[in-house]
Amino acid sequence: MFSSMKICKFTARFAVSSWILAAMATQMTSAIAQSPTPAPILKEVVISASRVAVPVTDVIADVSVIDRTTLDQAGQSTLRDILGQLPGVQFVSNGGYRSSTKMFLRGATSAQTIVLIDGIRVGSATSGDASYENMPLDRIERIEVLRGAASALYGPDAVGGVVQIFTRDPVDGLQLTAHAGAGSDGQKKAAASLRGRTGAVGYSLGVSKEQAAGISVATNPAATSYNPDDDSFDISSLDAKLTAQLTPEHALTFGVLRSNMAYQFDGTVTPNPLALTKLTTDANTQPTLTQINFKWEGQWLPNWKSTVQWGSSADEATYTYVRIADGALNGRTFFNTNRTQASWQNDISIGTDVLGLLLENRSETVDSSTIYAVKEREVRSILASYALNRDSWNALAVLRNDNNSQFGSFNNWALSGGYKLSPQWRAVTSMGTSFQAPTFNQLYYPSSGDVTLTPQRNFSREIGMKYQQGSDAASAVIYQNDIDGFIATSTNKQSKTAVLRGATLSYQAQRDDLSYRLGYDYADPKTLDDGLRLVRVARHMWNLNVTQRMGQASVYSELKLSSDRKDNSVITSNKVRAILPGYALLNVGANWKLQKDLTLQARVNNLADKQYVLADGYSTLGRNVFVSLSWAN
Repeated sequence: MFSSMKICKFTARFAVSSWILAAMATQMTSAIAQSPTPAPILKEVVISASRVAVPVTDVIADVSVIDRTTLDQAGQSTLRDILGQLPGVQFVSNGGYRSSTKMFLRGATSAQTIVLIDGIRVGSATSGDASYENMPLDRIERIEVLRGAASALYGPDAVGGVVQIFTRDPVDGLQLTAHAGAGSDGQKKAAASLRGRTGAVGYSLGVSKEQAAGISVATNPAATSYNPDDDSFDISSLDAKLTAQLTPEHALTFGVLRSNMAYQFDGTVTPNPLALTKLTTDANTQPTLTQINFKWEGQWLPNWKSTVQWGSSADEATYTYVRIADGALNGRTFFNTNRTQASWQNDISIGTDVLGLLLENRSETVDSSTIYAVKEREVRSILASYALNRDSWNALAVLRNDNNSQFGSFNNWALSGGYKLSPQWRAVTSMGTSFQAPTFNQLYYPSSGDVTLTPQRNFSREIGMKYQQGSDAASAVIYQNDIDGFIATSTNKQSKTAVLRGATLSYQAQRDDLSYRLGYDYADPKTLDDGLRLVRVARHMWNLNVTQRMGQASVYSELKLSSDRKDNSVITSNKVRAILPGYALLNVGANWKLQKDLTLQARVNNLADKQYVLADGYSTLGRNVFVSLSWAN
């Protein structure tokens, strides 16, 4: 728990943030009074915060929602670009277009965030990372980002939070869409979808393809992998969903998603039978994401809903190294993860309250060219939750047990509550525990793995204020997450303690045809053994989005401001910290509805053509343009 000094500091930070938020609200309330046509309240629900659908106005947790409308209006953006505009979310990539990407949620490492697609976990069991670069935006209906430790709700590894992606659903009638575009660096994109419903049967089918000639991934000639050639990428995806409403109380859903990508990078391989150098090697990787999902939802009694779900996911990556001159093979490696997941969730309504009971089993298997001493593990889980809902306050209590076949049984809990200070203002707070087992790479990878590593345990707490008035919303959240036995991603060394502390502020509003969103993220993750800040995480990050509608057209701008970061130097093999300077990045775009079913989009990223670095030794995109046409019947 907090010491007295920590409580004082925590309270002071919260008071300052609340004062800032109150000042924002004063301006906001004044603007509301002057606005002749305030926007209606959105009746939106959130699932990830408690595993059941909850009105967004009643959510206790720190959650952001990205809907399909936002994705459609974003133009040519990747998943990392969209998520990177949210408070508390930071990304780095090893190069330009569609290169290997890592996410830092509230300062936690990329392996400390769970990614779900339609409720099924995806990602690599060897590295612990999810392939954000291999997830096509065209096939996404909605994204929910839950910030904060959530292992009590979602199991091991949810130290920083959870990203839940929902794929496209069937619609009433028949809907056809098509999308095509082109841009800088050889960018080309095409997508099409068919969705509809006939009687009790609904269907959704979509395909997409994207490619680019790209830019050079590495920027530092002194780096061991540097090669100045352009590195291309090519990605194609297919998804299908079939639903059947058997009776008014029972429904079945079957879904499949597959995404294949190939992209070049700069690198060499060991052993090196052809004695190639970094300048004579062409390196490329072929990551593949495959998911199958089956769900049965049944309303057995008026107050009892049961959901049975089974799914499997495969995260596969093959790395190939050939001689540029003649394509002769110099080496090939691969890292594949296969997961199966089965769950039975029961939601029992007791008046306005909800009792939740969950049984879950998840197994993961590694198949790799690298020899791992252990190649599989299984986690069996049981969860009980109780959500209290009252007129002026609500609360959620969660207890969970996870039995890991390698590390034994672990108990986690979470407790959160919210109180309405007024119709517009709510105070929220939460605390809970999480744990994370070491990844297969951390345990068994040759030369760097350590079989003596133990699971990381953490205790998190946060406090915040939320404001909601019509379409205007604001929040301020301060958090602290103490991790015992923290494992550094770059070295696989286990520290005694690390602390992830920070704050997120967000504000969004709409005034007639003008809408804007502002987010600020303060992150101070560090290991207490040596007092060093964790690498690649900026201490300060601002995001500003402004959209102006003008009849059938709209224009928008996105401004990102980042302070400096530290990183392990690619020149000195992680022995020296490199300072990556802060940067300002401006993107602009426009949408123009040419006809009822035809829309023209144009987007310019990095308008000022700024040079900046997210990961030491790797490039980022300069100014680039993309123009596209979208059709929907």
